[in-house]
Amino acid sequence: MWGRRGVPRLYAMTLPLSTYNMLDFNNTEIAFSSKSRGELQNAYWLFNTIKYPWLVKCAKVATSIALKIHFPLAWAVKPTLYKQFVGGETLQDCSAAINHLMKYNVKSTLDYSAESEQTPEGIQATFEETLRSIDFAKGNTNLAYAVFKPSTITTDELLAKASEKREELTIDDVRHFREFRERFMALCQRAYDNDVRILVDAEDYCFQDAIDALTDEAMRKFNKKRAIVFATLQMYRHDRMPYLRRIYDDAVAKGYIAGVKFVRGAYMEAERARAAALDYPDPICKDKQATDENYDAAVRFTMDHLDRFEMFMGTHNEESNYKLAKLMDEKGIARDDSRVFFAQLLGMSDNISFNLAHAGYNVTKYVPYASVRDVLPYLIRRAEENTSVAGQTSRELRMLEMEMTRRKEHKPAEGR
Repeated sequence: MWGRRGVPRLYAMTLPLSTYNMLDFNNTEIAFSSKSRGELQNAYWLFNTIKYPWLVKCAKVATSIALKIHFPLAWAVKPTLYKQFVGGETLQDCSAAINHLMKYNVKSTLDYSAESEQTPEGIQATFEETLRSIDFAKGNTNLAYAVFKPSTITTDELLAKASEKREELTIDDVRHFREFRERFMALCQRAYDNDVRILVDAEDYCFQDAIDALTDEAMRKFNKKRAIVFATLQMYRHDRMPYLRRIYDDAVAKGYIAGVKFVRGAYMEAERARAAALDYPDPICKDKQATDENYDAAVRFTMDHLDRFEMFMGTHNEESNYKLAKLMDEKGIARDDSRVFFAQLLGMSDNISFNLAHAGYNVTKYVPYASVRDVLPYLIRRAEENTSVAGQTSRELRMLEMEMTRRKEHKPAEGR
């Protein structure tokens, strides 16, 4: 999960409280303390609808057609998917969601999720909006990070060529890559100037080498005193642990604090298909267990070397969240240590986010924003993700049912 294009087949897990005797992600009173009865009912209806893969596929096709013919969709999308998963159309629109989350000790990370065409005009518009999002985060204690996706400020073709076939770059390619690098570094510079931490999203395998190289360069430049720039490591890739160790060695040698964001990954099926088609080794871990072990190893390595790291752990996997919370307590690391953040997407896994925040851990929600039309591809992927991640939708429904039942039973006492 946490990706934008592909949909992984990863699995949500629910552990009993006795496993770690520290957190109860089944505490729905805390999990949904921010939601009214009407909001609970709307969320239940939505997840009950998107649990059917065939329905999501039909919606995807219909949406694609509607976008091509410029058919208005806001009337159907805004009260449903948009309301659940998006903070607003503009930065200012997100203020209500940001302030509401902060009442429950949950910070926000604003993510401009419009997927503009990769034209010079679209690239420039995305670049300028990302700059505005960094400025918006300056001095705002309710916001934890800024974020950008490198492929939105260049083209897929150039990223792939710069990563895999550098020797084939033309003079124009070199010029365009230089312009991309300038935009990339300008975003990191603005984050540094504003003292705002910025996450560099991970991308497809064929794009990632060029992104890694620029992220490494930016960390060396801007992370001397603290982590400003964060690399994203998709831990379903079996080469990410060696890369993490290289980051650590480089940080020690060159004297900086590395920022790392861990996710499991978002492009598994596409990556395997591409590897098979082009006859190169599959970059993905062999199975779910291997991915989980890789993820856990990365988190533990980072926590064992926290003098050289800051960490953003993005996952909806309950076991991973339990493990990190337990590890922090075992190591005597303060739950609100600013170097460690737990993170989930807005509208998903509130049982994890709000219970962690209630227990005193640092938590942030990824809060996408964009116009309804521009954010539709993102929304369809959220729906696809919930149908493909085993247990995700059923867990959301089970939690919502538990809380609605609890409120019904306690209505006289609570006045609800």
